[in-house]
Amino acid sequence: MESQSQSQSLASSSRNPSQLSWMNLSRNLLLAYQSFGVVYGDLSTSPLYVYTSTFKGKLKDHHDEETIFGVFSLIFWTITLIPLLKYVFIILSANDNGEGGTFALYSLLCRHAKFNLLPNQQAADEELSSYKYGPSSQTGGASSPLKMFLEKHKRLRTVLLVVVLFGACMVIGDGVLSPAISVLASVSGLKVTITKFNNGELVLLACVILVGMFALQHCGTHRIAFMFAPIVIIWLLSIFIIGIYNTILWNPKIVFAISPHYIIQFFIKTGTEGWISLGGILLCITGAEAMFADLGHFTATSIRLAFAVVIYPCLVMQYMGQAAFLSKNLDSIQNSFYDSIPEPVFWPVFVIATLAAIVGSQASITATFSIIKQCHALDCFPRVKVVHTSKHMFGQIYIPEINWILMVLTLAVTIGFQDTTLIGNAYGLACMTVMFVTTFLMALVIVFVWQKSIVIATLFLLFFWVVEAVYLSAAFLKVHQGGWVPLVLSFFFLVVMYVWHYGIRRKYKYDLHNKVSLKWLLGLGPSLGIVRVPGIGLIYSELATGIPAIFTHFVTNLPAFHKVLVFVCVKSVPVPHVSPEERFLIGRACPRPFRMYRCIVRYGYKDIKRDDGEFENHLIQSIMEFIQMEAVEPQFSSSDSSSFDARMAVIGTRSLESTPTLIASEQEDVDIDESIPSSRSITLRRLQSTIEDENPQVRRRRVKFQVPNNPGLDNAVKEEILDLIQAKEAGIAYIMGHSYVKARKSSSFLKKIVIDMGYSFLRKNCRGPAVALNIPHISLIEVGMIYYV
Repeated sequence: MESQSQSQSLASSSRNPSQLSWMNLSRNLLLAYQSFGVVYGDLSTSPLYVYTSTFKGKLKDHHDEETIFGVFSLIFWTITLIPLLKYVFIILSANDNGEGGTFALYSLLCRHAKFNLLPNQQAADEELSSYKYGPSSQTGGASSPLKMFLEKHKRLRTVLLVVVLFGACMVIGDGVLSPAISVLASVSGLKVTITKFNNGELVLLACVILVGMFALQHCGTHRIAFMFAPIVIIWLLSIFIIGIYNTILWNPKIVFAISPHYIIQFFIKTGTEGWISLGGILLCITGAEAMFADLGHFTATSIRLAFAVVIYPCLVMQYMGQAAFLSKNLDSIQNSFYDSIPEPVFWPVFVIATLAAIVGSQASITATFSIIKQCHALDCFPRVKVVHTSKHMFGQIYIPEINWILMVLTLAVTIGFQDTTLIGNAYGLACMTVMFVTTFLMALVIVFVWQKSIVIATLFLLFFWVVEAVYLSAAFLKVHQGGWVPLVLSFFFLVVMYVWHYGIRRKYKYDLHNKVSLKWLLGLGPSLGIVRVPGIGLIYSELATGIPAIFTHFVTNLPAFHKVLVFVCVKSVPVPHVSPEERFLIGRACPRPFRMYRCIVRYGYKDIKRDDGEFENHLIQSIMEFIQMEAVEPQFSSSDSSSFDARMAVIGTRSLESTPTLIASEQEDVDIDESIPSSRSITLRRLQSTIEDENPQVRRRRVKFQVPNNPGLDNAVKEEILDLIQAKEAGIAYIMGHSYVKARKSSSFLKKIVIDMGYSFLRKNCRGPAVALNIPHISLIEVGMIYYV
């Protein structure tokens, strides 16, 4: 996405402002069109079940015109205050470089205050172009005490992380419940047809539709958006026209119910029963959170445009039309939507409603993929396979394991409840909890990121928390009627996330406290006291500084090591994307004669951490450029061995063909170059090439490097580059730790359960780090280590 946006910005610099504004408008209109098929399907299908869920239960004794007017007034002001005012006008402005969701807000907070529990951030990370946000990082005087208070107390930072994870778990709950209620509500229209389908047949039909819908997810958001967007648009036009028709035909006085006066009259008449019925009314805003969670697939402008111009008026008119119909047809409350459809257009609307319900599930499924990816990138979820479904939009992903887990859970909920009212109780609780957490995080963003007064943040928090707390309290009263489902699901995923994050933190702290002293390494001399074999050894570690314990463990058991060593750290930074120009940090781990380097590969929480086949070549290219830069830059001339980790340079990865230090060609066109001297025999090099040719899955593009023809280069620099090229020709080995994490014997019983059972089970059953990074198995060396944390 970054490269695409950069090329667009360069191309647009020569255009006049009117052309730029027209291009931006066209792009936003196209994205707004696509957003109908991804973001708004769930929100736009809520008229299928809102009135039925509201009146089924405590309001069964209040089926009269005055109560219906009050319910519509509540629906109108709920849609106006939460989706329109809170999300469209306020929260969408708090996006993290175009990304949304609870983790986007959390990453913003981590960049402006020390809330991150994993201490692997470096000063160089703050120089990333996407790290900057809004004003300077200096907070106002009013918020400084609050910031210092939160940063000082680790338990408060842990509570903040748990709150964020709980909100993320509720989003996953949405991904389970949204498809179930949408599809089941849409097929319920068959109850009013001549054939009169029974519940078992409707559930079977709904399950078939759900299986087909989840099977389509591998196609990717881009294809699904173009395929589904026309369906949602037709659906919105249909309910808009039907709403106008019912309003004019049955009761035009419903327009006056927009007044909040009818809300007051509603609660005066219904009392506690009216308050409990709010658990059904809040279903009118289910799916609103997707506007923010799915923001990375689109733009804030396109989301605002689609909602304000199309979604909002269509929904208001449909709810108004249903209320007008129900006020004159009180017997139709149990199946209000389908009974309100004029008979001549019933079947077309039924087909569109079923298709729209399928689309409606897409928003929560897409949001679930996004939130799982963000959790995984910030070390809060076990490693899973992430498939990038678009070459242009990095936010569009597909996670096979999560997709099938969601499908099984959704089918279980559909078969288990077989009732949209019970599923609606669970769905409403999940959605309102996510909104409650988002409001809290947004208040912190107003203070720490936007640097506004605490008074403004408090007013925002209190206003929306009061509104949402009323709905949330009504939803909690229905825990025993289906509301327990999202709580159980969230508790399960929360335990998984926190146990994984806790294990990662303990393992990182063990590495940090047991890293090798640089003085010990320097005392061995350039030969390290062992045989230096030809080739390059890439030692993977989670440490961004220092020599990892895995190095001494390897040297202790095998008295030989590669001539060139590169300590590689692949880490996430709290930004959505890191551009290729800023991805690599290159430096030395030891003085020049040791031929030991450090490479930190930085990814954002929306980037995909994997070797695309060019990593080796980009790494060698970056080290060569660093060696040349070091010879001319004065800041790298210090001989102080203790400052190696502080002297690292950002080396941008460029197209290999455009680099003067090498000649690039495809793998099958490159033979073993016998003219380049190498301590590894030609026979061994040819054997490695033969093995690679016989295993297409490990085939990687070969690049032949050459020493730059620059008369100004120092002889020592040329010699070092030549050693690097010779090592590259000899072969590259990936060295990773195969770790076993165990709790110390002195640990508490709870810690032993968490580490020895929970974390160990998750590590054994998730994807290995080598598989997740797409490291070729033929070049992998794993070093067994036991971590006693």
